Amino acid sequence: MSQLEHIQQHLRALRMPTAVEVVGDLLTTAQSDDWSVPAFLAELLDQEVEGRRLRRIDRLQRSSHLPAGKTLASFEQAHLPLRLRRQLQELCEGDFVDRSENLLIFGLPGRGKTHFAAAVGHELIQCGRSVLFSPTFRLVDDLLRAKRDLLLEQQLRKLDRFDVLILDDIGYVQQSREEMEVLFTLLAERYERRSVVITSNLVFSQWDQIFKDSMTTAAAIDRVVHHSIIVEFGKEVPSHRAEEAAKRINQLPKPREA
Repeated sequence: MSQLEHIQQHLRALRMPTAVEVVGDLLTTAQSDDWSVPAFLAELLDQEVEGRRLRRIDRLQRSSHLPAGKTLASFEQAHLPLRLRRQLQELCEGDFVDRSENLLIFGLPGRGKTHFAAAVGHELIQCGRSVLFSPTFRLVDDLLRAKRDLLLEQQLRKLDRFDVLILDDIGYVQQSREEMEVLFTLLAERYERRSVVITSNLVFSQWDQIFKDSMTTAAAIDRVVHHSIIVEFGKEVPSHRAEEAAKRINQLPKPREA
């Protein structure tokens, strides 16, 4: 066994896969450029640390279920007012997650709420935070199934592993009493402990359509609003869906005149 192979064997035993891959080339460079031993070790460890960071980000990305195309780079910010562009940049830094604050995003359909939330989620992952994205109806359905199987507590513990939970379109929950109860349980479980990001077409005065009875509605609003950041897509934000539909119509061939 060569000296290099001996070093690689030890690096594998220490579970340093990136170091195993690069140590040969680094040794060659270190010898040709006359590196000191501390300089060589520092570079080897730097590359291992960076490799671990990238592998962790890849794992977080795959487990997040975030829509792949809805990133910060693909988000057309030119149509956003300055206040929203500033909020977006601040939220992507992730300080609200460290404070266990919630993020509530309101606005009419087609304004970009989902893309806004997903873009924040992607950036948080780049910072090493764990994120789970889900349409609210789907997550509520999962929780309801877990409750019926007497596994709700275990399911909530699984969700608790995520620093941030993104509930997209909370207004589309079908609002049976059972669904209302598991959704409220989820919000209460994460209260002041983990961040929740919620997108909704419904303003708070319409949340009785989700939770039905006024007491539960008030309690749910209290839990999500306390320690929260509110982002509003007002009428000044154009509907990108309407714009895309107009473009498609304009691209259609013009009818010939009779």
